[in-house]
Amino acid sequence: MPRSAIINVMVQAAMKAGRSLARDFGEVQNLQVSLKGPGDYVSQADRRAEEIVHAELSRARPDYAFLMEERGVVEGKDAQHRWLVDPLDGTTNFLHGIPIFAVSIALERQGQLVAGVIYNPAMDELYTAERGGGAFFNDRRMRVAARTRLSDTVVGTGIPHLGRGHHGQALLDLRNVMAETAGIRRMGAAALDLAYVAAGRMDGFWEDALQPWDTAAGILMVREAGGFVTDRKGGQDMFGTGSIVAGNETIHRSLLKALAKPVR
Repeated sequence: MPRSAIINVMVQAAMKAGRSLARDFGEVQNLQVSLKGPGDYVSQADRRAEEIVHAELSRARPDYAFLMEERGVVEGKDAQHRWLVDPLDGTTNFLHGIPIFAVSIALERQGQLVAGVIYNPAMDELYTAERGGGAFFNDRRMRVAARTRLSDTVVGTGIPHLGRGHHGQALLDLRNVMAETAGIRRMGAAALDLAYVAAGRMDGFWEDALQPWDTAAGILMVREAGGFVTDRKGGQDMFGTGSIVAGNETIHRSLLKALAKPVR
């Protein structure tokens, strides 16, 4: 599949950062047995990956702005374009030696998501999407799963942990969705969860308390793979609310309905 120039730039940045993460990931298991543990090492790996992505994208498009997990907002001369970057989505997985993590890069043009790349270096899995051009997994076109009954689906989510999120709401959501599905998965990397929905590996996904860099690339991928993405109220303010619900048209609608059920 021929890629556009902008996708090539993004893939190069993601894969270069991914190679750095893969080298660091190889050291994590050795550090698990130390008293101090690998926490500080992983933080440095995260920052190194972000430096690589920033340098690569800035070299190719020096005037574009950034919204990055570590650096935050970086203003650019070109106010029409903004990169949204998560250099290591799935940090806790990385920390524990679990090979489910990714570099996630998205591009906004005039507030619209126009390109996205998600790369899992541990599995050498590359997901790309461009607005109007479809979504691809290792250069094979992706489509969302075609299941229409919630009872047949496997759905991904995120579960809040110590000091994060609304635990009561999360438990209610789990109760409502688990009663209607064939299975729920908590993978630990929202970008990859959305890529899995786009690839048809999971039928749907929902989560709250997410940041724009967690979801931007994945939102575009699901849409370009024929799926639907909204916030949990069915609107388009995913970045503002931090909530997201994704799936094919029917499953997306069913998930919204299940998540809206009142406390019984």
